[in-house]
Amino acid sequence: MIDDADLVLAEQVLAACRARGLTVATAESCTGGLVAAALTAIAGSSDVVERGFVTYSNAAKAELLGVPTELIATKGAVSAEVAAAMARGALIRARVGLAVAVTGIAGPGGATPGKPVGLVHFGLAVQGLATRTERRVFAGDRTAVRAQALRLALELLLAGAGAAKTASPTAD
Repeated sequence: MIDDADLVLAEQVLAACRARGLTVATAESCTGGLVAAALTAIAGSSDVVERGFVTYSNAAKAELLGVPTELIATKGAVSAEVAAAMARGALIRARVGLAVAVTGIAGPGGATPGKPVGLVHFGLAVQGLATRTERRVFAGDRTAVRAQALRLALELLLAGAGAAKTASPTAD
């Protein structure tokens, strides 16, 4: 499921994070750890990747990431608000500079009115910046939805690394 293009993107994320002195955490639901797996498939990634949270259940989102159960109950686990809370929770609990969150409905079941199969919400938290969210509805089967979610999560991490302030300035 992790193709060569994703591995190239993961390498770019790691390089951008190294350049800014950033460490990374992932908070994943429908991707089940694919984002962390893509990053850690690259040799030497341990200087950037702090940890990955696979929070498939609502209880895990609350216990491991501090997502309020009331938020899950009112907005649903697949929502921009929960994705943002997951990303912030990963950033805070892992004590990193950059975190991405993914929550969605990969299918084939799980759809509800207003939340179709393929709906994925992303959260991106960068230390010192406002948390950003993205909403996408991906086409295809479960494997295709998860692959597209992986790719966008890596793209968001790359953008987040670019937006982050350098952790330790270097002298010229």
